[in-house]
Amino acid sequence: MARQDAFNKKYRDSGELLGAYGLADAAHAQLVRRKDGAPAVTDGPYLETKEYLASFYMLDCESLERAQEIAADMPFADTEPVELWPVLHDAATDL
Repeated sequence: MARQDAFNKKYRDSGELLGAYGLADAAHAQLVRRKDGAPAVTDGPYLETKEYLASFYMLDCESLERAQEIAADMPFADTEPVELWPVLHDAATDL
């Protein structure tokens, strides 16, 4: 955890880390659909997967290469791969 905290601080201080989010165990996940105009919430069935997302980081980088450098700097990147996904678009929340 200390290595991860140091990673978070390093990129928060550089202004590139917008947020780091740990997700609860999949047992606490919910599926939300709309039924008759209202939320219909269930605890499954979930999409079939061999793995699940445990956490994610939101970065604002000047280039793809910079994002790759930061991903390679993750404390576990020497033993586990880091997925790098671009954000398709940002929806304004202050409208």
